[in-house]
Amino acid sequence: PFVRLEESRSEETGGIGLGLSITRSIIHAHGGEITLRNHPDGGLEATVRLPVEPSP
Repeated sequence: PFVRLEESRSEETGGIGLGLSITRSIIHAHGGEITLRNHPDGGLEATVRLPVEPSP
């Protein structure tokens, strides 16, 4: 689950958590995808898949 580790990033002080949304937009713009899941040992696991361009 998402946990804010830094208190200055709370909603009351202006942080709105756009990092993953921006990351997703950039990855999608490059034709890729991002998958998030809770790791069995704790924490978040992020998998990014980008298309491979053929070598010249």
